[in-house]
Amino acid sequence: MIILVGYTSIEGQTRKIASAIAEQVEARGHRAVLFDVATMAEYSLERPEAAILCAPVHGGRYPAPFFDFVHRERGWLNGVPSAFVSVSLMIASEYSEEQDEARHFADQLIAETGWTPREIAHVAGALRFAEYDFFKRWMVRRIAAKAPAAEGVSGKADREFTDWSQVAGFVDGWLEKALAYEP
Repeated sequence: MIILVGYTSIEGQTRKIASAIAEQVEARGHRAVLFDVATMAEYSLERPEAAILCAPVHGGRYPAPFFDFVHRERGWLNGVPSAFVSVSLMIASEYSEEQDEARHFADQLIAETGWTPREIAHVAGALRFAEYDFFKRWMVRRIAAKAPAAEGVSGKADREFTDWSQVAGFVDGWLEKALAYEP
């Protein structure tokens, strides 16, 4: 099966997650096409038979190039087995209200684009201080100081919150369902 692993990344964690997904897809004997949707390039002469799309939440929204790609390709995406990996630090929060808000972003994307992925995973991202400008570093430090889940965040060293076993389990489960899919 040819599987598009499309992504948009701001600081690099979503790209890292998408790359791990593509590697896992290939390790399971399928062909993965890793594709940054922000490039607006054509991803293949052959239409992939399935898709896993990954995007980070920033400022309460997914990046515009990702939204535009999903909106433009929704007909195709709805016709093949597709999955969505939403990347947000809020999902790692100890507070259920913040986790619910993180889940709401995916619901909002689906409502606005018409895409109906068969599976959705909410995955925690990372703090990439090396990628931040002064203002963003300052703001993230203030937020982290109030968040128990961010204990030990210094504001200088990067910190990854992604649960890689969760990602692997999601991909394996989705692949099993994708192989059984009949349009």
